[in-house]
Amino acid sequence: MIVNVLFFAQAAEFTGCQWHEIELSTPATVADCRRALAGTFPQLAGELPSYLIAVNCDYAGDDADLRHGDEVAVIPPVGGG
Repeated sequence: MIVNVLFFAQAAEFTGCQWHEIELSTPATVADCRRALAGTFPQLAGELPSYLIAVNCDYAGDDADLRHGDEVAVIPPVGGG
């Protein structure tokens, strides 16, 4: 299956792109997607555990199922004060 991954803020800086299509085996979960992203973008691997993931505009845990064509957003933590 193919999912469309959107990178925001620091994630886009680490990957050098704002979006990327990634192929996953079926069935797949958010955790599978994180592993695939870490393999594709090693510079992002160390940061991924602290990033939020949204699937089709809803925050999702690592056990959430993915489907072909889903939009997966990679969202870094927000700092400030």
